[in-house]
Amino acid sequence: MSEQDREREEFLRVARTARDAAAGLAPLPRAAKDAALHAIADALVDGAARIVKANETDVARARENGTPEYMIDRLSLSAERIAAIAEAVREVAALPDPVGETVRGNVLPNGLELRQVRVPLGVVGIIYEGRPNVTVDAAALCLKSGNVAMLRGSSSAYESNSVLVTVMQEALRGTDVPADAVQLVPGTSRDSVKHLMRARGLVDVLIPRGGASLINSVVEESTVPVIETGVGNCSVYVDAAADLDTALDILVNSKTQRPSVCNAAETFLVHADVADEFVPRALAALKEKGVTVHGDERIRSFDGDVVEATEDDWYAEYLSLDIAARVVGSLDDAVAHIRRYGSGHTEAIVTTSQSAARRFTALVDSAAVMVNASTRFTDGGEFGFGAEIGISTQKLHARGPMGLPELTSTKYVVTGDGHLRGA
Repeated sequence: MSEQDREREEFLRVARTARDAAAGLAPLPRAAKDAALHAIADALVDGAARIVKANETDVARARENGTPEYMIDRLSLSAERIAAIAEAVREVAALPDPVGETVRGNVLPNGLELRQVRVPLGVVGIIYEGRPNVTVDAAALCLKSGNVAMLRGSSSAYESNSVLVTVMQEALRGTDVPADAVQLVPGTSRDSVKHLMRARGLVDVLIPRGGASLINSVVEESTVPVIETGVGNCSVYVDAAADLDTALDILVNSKTQRPSVCNAAETFLVHADVADEFVPRALAALKEKGVTVHGDERIRSFDGDVVEATEDDWYAEYLSLDIAARVVGSLDDAVAHIRRYGSGHTEAIVTTSQSAARRFTALVDSAAVMVNASTRFTDGGEFGFGAEIGISTQKLHARGPMGLPELTSTKYVVTGDGHLRGA
């Protein structure tokens, strides 16, 4: 048997084990799941030294490979960071359990009682990059919603992820939750990712978390249903009726509060009627924050330091201190730009006009539309969901920040009293 065949057989063994665990996990009550999450949190804190030691191996290898320092920072774990991860698990335990919730129900004219109730998705595969904290966050959210987690992090964090999963499995052995409810996809090769993407019938859904190339690869190659998340080419549109002081604050916050995340602004659009007054102020404020502006001809006319925008810039998710900028002739022109170049994540309008706000929110087809607020608010925690598995930019099965309810499906429970259907 070749190494590739052995890896596939090992994957299938793990996937079948996960499938079996899903059947045991789904009917468990909230108390059992919450107790398991608290056991995981305690085990993470108790096992911090062991986790840090494994993480040091990953970090050393990353440095040998010339990995940029900001990526090493994302990869690195410390006792303090592990304690914060454990606290996040406890916060998930405190959230309401969506499983069993009645979405809708009624008694039909024939007397049948109909209820649509939330149920776990089953086995959730998560493919992600870099940060080992996602290993724990994703596992906790899956367990709380009654799902088994099959985790495939990047090879750069394999030692860290292996120990984190082992610690969580050890903690689960003392609870009612099956230890196999948290699984690490075996192997670090590209083939191990393909095995997960082709595991239709064993894995119910895949959630990719990472950059555009990762997400596009999973969407295009997977035979397992995929919830597309994360790519954020978000825009801020400054309307002709905008309060310009408010607009400046929202633009700077949207771009610079944390530029490396999917809900940071990557484009700003300015109505021509306020461009002469607003653009110089915006360019100065962004320059003070170290932002490089890639602008159209009108934007560049205000400042020689503005870089000429290319077609690629309008599509770009920079995730850095860069932003594309354009002057538009109308609100409808701004909407047309967003519809052509946007990723369907988050767009913001700054305006004092209710009619402009209503038209913008009606025409913009994105997961979230902000009116006089920063794009940075598109986040499960900020929306009051407590936590999120990701931000969906598609329209089926979930859209926007995905909290615990979005990690469930539904089924219909129909109760009768010997009912028979006639012709």
